[in-house]
Amino acid sequence: MLQRRPAASRETAVVAQVQRRIGRPGVVGAARGLSMFGEHAVGWIVGGAFGALIDRPRRREWVIATTGVVAAHAASVVLKRLARRRRPMDEAVQVLVDTPSWYSFPSSHATSTTAAAVLYGGLMGRPLAPVLVPPMLASRLVLGVHYPTDVLAGSALGALVGMAVRRRLRGRGPKR
Repeated sequence: MLQRRPAASRETAVVAQVQRRIGRPGVVGAARGLSMFGEHAVGWIVGGAFGALIDRPRRREWVIATTGVVAAHAASVVLKRLARRRRPMDEAVQVLVDTPSWYSFPSSHATSTTAAAVLYGGLMGRPLAPVLVPPMLASRLVLGVHYPTDVLAGSALGALVGMAVRRRLRGRGPKR
């Protein structure tokens, strides 16, 4: 019999507990919607393009911010391929959505969502992270496709990339 590492067992238990406590049909449906929105960061890219379209004076800043979201997502994909951590595979965890790969660390959904929250929130002058990030992170656990450390690491990566790009944007006024 294979011996599981204690940390992986604890994380699997957390995912199973999240699914038992909040994995109701409405929550699972919302989590699937977030999964589709965040797949390959497409929803965040479309959001950034929309920002560039309607905020003409800061179009360049929106394009840079959107590029930052793409860069964050790309960084997570590279790290995922290097880490090669398998997604949760345990009878206690239900996998409730298809994924494009078997790898889970870091969560690309968490990365791109956090980067978008930091960058778009900065452009909008509103703190978006408290509203956008927790639901996306929780959705990945509800769907059974990530461990808690996957979503936390992804969010940290997205925050780092987002803050680095945001520093570049600071001091840039609208181009007239």
